[in-house]
Amino acid sequence: MSSFLFKDRSLPLNRAHVMGVLNVTPDSFSDGGRFNQLDDAVVQAQKMVAQGAAFIDVGGESTRPGADPVSEQQELDRVIPVIERLSKECDAIVSVDTSTAAVMQAAASAGAHLINDVRALTRPGAIETAAKTGLPVCLMHSKGEPKHMQNNPHYENVVSEVCDYLRDRVQACIEQGIDKQKIMIDPGFGFGKTLEHNLQLMNQLTELQSMGLPMLVGVSRKSMVGAVLNKAVEERLIGSLALAAKALCSGAWVIRAHDIDETAQVVTLLNAVHQS
Repeated sequence: MSSFLFKDRSLPLNRAHVMGVLNVTPDSFSDGGRFNQLDDAVVQAQKMVAQGAAFIDVGGESTRPGADPVSEQQELDRVIPVIERLSKECDAIVSVDTSTAAVMQAAASAGAHLINDVRALTRPGAIETAAKTGLPVCLMHSKGEPKHMQNNPHYENVVSEVCDYLRDRVQACIEQGIDKQKIMIDPGFGFGKTLEHNLQLMNQLTELQSMGLPMLVGVSRKSMVGAVLNKAVEERLIGSLALAAKALCSGAWVIRAHDIDETAQVVTLLNAVHQS
């Protein structure tokens, strides 16, 4: 397989791509409240595409540590109008960042190309609904719900446990009828992991390549950057780019980011190096 297919679109697998984060929430850790008006969200998405984003990832439920869940209707109201607009007006693969079955179904009907689930399709009805949509899926490792996931997470071996969890979720998807060629994986940096867990996972990220699936990595502005460099959220660009470069050299296919222009430059340069 030389390309990954998204309905009427495809992306080559022999070079990496950038996913732009579009949080249409009031409380996301980095940009909450900035783009929760429809026109503002569309303008921001178009700006990210112009800067080099191949994906726009639309999320209506904050998954920052300590975040409270939102109702199904709240999430629908936030993300579906945005997806409808982007699918018509934006030259990008539109991803819906959701764990809720009803949102997956509505997003697919609204024109979404990808389901990106931080809970790896474990919520009631999620895996069945995802299979029915026929859309590709991205499965992320997490440990616990966002409200409590950073309360003393423990692993015997974080790398092997992340790999085992993702293998199990991939197998569950295949058994549900989702084609393996429509599955991506995400190690879930910052989701139920201490700083040391995150660093170990990044150091051994190549272990996930054994699964033979495209890998998405999201480290943009995350607390691991702040913890090592002692930088506030708005000062984490350089650290985020360093981790993105490390992930790309370890086999990442998609880098999920807030700062698209700078991240796209890193991706473009490393694509050139890897293809030389």
